[in-house]
Amino acid sequence: MILHLAEQLNIPLRERNVLMMAAGYAPTFAERPLDDPVLRPARRAVDLVLTGHEPYPALAVDRHWTLVASNKTIAPLVSGVSAELLRPPINVLRVGLHPNGIAPRIINFPEWRSHLIARLRHQIDVTADPTLKQLMSEVLSYPMPSKMTNSAPGLERYAGVVVPLQLAAEDGVLSFFSTTTVFGTPVDITLAELALESFFPADSATAETLRRLAEESRR
Repeated sequence: MILHLAEQLNIPLRERNVLMMAAGYAPTFAERPLDDPVLRPARRAVDLVLTGHEPYPALAVDRHWTLVASNKTIAPLVSGVSAELLRPPINVLRVGLHPNGIAPRIINFPEWRSHLIARLRHQIDVTADPTLKQLMSEVLSYPMPSKMTNSAPGLERYAGVVVPLQLAAEDGVLSFFSTTTVFGTPVDITLAELALESFFPADSATAETLRRLAEESRR
């Protein structure tokens, strides 16, 4: 009955284990490291999705927004990020919102920041994870970038549909929208908490720039 109710309420697997133990039962769902041989097919699936998304950027993160894997075309997104933020384990939220990360290059930073914080707040509401709470306090303490563009070109085109990521780059403005992919029927906590973030070009200029950069990197 506990598991049935948890399924209907869409409670995360980790919290379902907590409910089972509180009721005097053993945990139901295992938690294995991603390099465990049992999860090898799942890891291959992750790599296949990331590689198949090239020449567009994609990455995989765990429940604490720690980078698990990325494809080769993530480079334009992290250009200019301080070495300290790129030292493993890499936290994607820190890279995105810290003043020494990509924050100064995000043209529509207030909108993108609000989007990420809303996602983080939802995770906290669902899990009450203390690490996520600490991460929230940290990112909220970051000062706004000292150099910011006052307006985001073309932002009105996406209003009410998606929140784009508009990034200043050497080749102009790169505009993306993102999708999140999760495993459909996980019974392992690690897989259930893994999310694949895929960035798609929001305009033809961005698509052309990414294709050109990919071709240049292969030469």
